[in-house]
Amino acid sequence: MLYAILAYHVEDEILSWTPEEDTAVVTKVLEVQARMRTSGHLGPAARLDETRKARTLRGPGAGMVLDGPFAETKEQLLGFHLMEFDTDDEAIAAARMLRQVNPTAVYEIRPVKLYVPADGFGATPG
Repeated sequence: MLYAILAYHVEDEILSWTPEEDTAVVTKVLEVQARMRTSGHLGPAARLDETRKARTLRGPGAGMVLDGPFAETKEQLLGFHLMEFDTDDEAIAAARMLRQVNPTAVYEIRPVKLYVPADGFGATPG
């Protein structure tokens, strides 16, 4: 089964990190991702840009575009990992590995109901 492991964080805290602090956390996360990729569990992953750059489309018809995600929470969704495991327990263990190297993050683990492959979309030239 595919799982989306959604990474939430207090965005102001992330934005307060020095470039060196940010690089250190990202490097550790990439190391965990490399182990999961090698084991065949890690699919696409993304770190999202700042929520101030987000737009929300809502409303009837063509909808209205609004600035920001308007989340009513302390933490904002800042990234995700798409992973494949046989059980919920394995997905939770993977989230725990990510949390070990980014301990102030909150990880939401959700089974993926529908997955549409990208057919090379977003691939960068090698």
